[in-house]
Amino acid sequence: MNTVERNQVLIVEDDDNIRRFIAINLTNNGFVVSEAACGEAALQSFEANRPDVIVLDIMLPDLNGFEICRKLREQDPGVIIIFLTARGQDLDKINGLEMGADDYIVKPFNPLELVARIKAILRRTETALKPQKTILQAGPIRLDLNSNKMFKHDDIIELTPKEFQLMKTFLEHPDTALSRNELMNLVWGEDFIGDPKTVDVHVRKLREKIEEDASNPHWIETVWGLGYRFRKDG
Repeated sequence: MNTVERNQVLIVEDDDNIRRFIAINLTNNGFVVSEAACGEAALQSFEANRPDVIVLDIMLPDLNGFEICRKLREQDPGVIIIFLTARGQDLDKINGLEMGADDYIVKPFNPLELVARIKAILRRTETALKPQKTILQAGPIRLDLNSNKMFKHDDIIELTPKEFQLMKTFLEHPDTALSRNELMNLVWGEDFIGDPKTVDVHVRKLREKIEEDASNPHWIETVWGLGYRFRKDG
């Protein structure tokens, strides 16, 4: 990824009018835009340009957005992915987050909202990615804020940018019951307009990566009726 100026966006949308509309608004707001009308073209464009952000429609003529998201995450766990979903398709939102998307926006949408979402995510990830001489640790789990990596028993655990920020938040608030709304504000930002299920999906993905038994979690405890609590020691 471009660490000097993170402003490259790939738009993956098969509707020419929608794609061009998004492209014009992003270009007018200082982004460098590339476009793809199908999944295969998106993968080729990603390989050639390595954009910082991907705006990804779910319904495409060849590969669907979920499959593209999975392939992109394999190539670059840190790329920011924002799904475009149809109104009322809650399952699409949940599946997108399960696949590792950082955010979603519902059609039809105001293009200025999309611009604001992208800028907000970039600001938060830039903060998380700034080199710091800081290690956050709990038992065998170690979060290196300097290298932006997480380890468990010295094994690297691959995290998406949002998972990294969520893990950082937990380690900064050990043994503290945090509500879903508090986690959304701390990780996604107070300007994020989304469903609290977003938190549940990301917690589930984190558990799958750090717990010995994700169905019986040891580190990330559920606080029923409220949210979650991270245990400081093992």
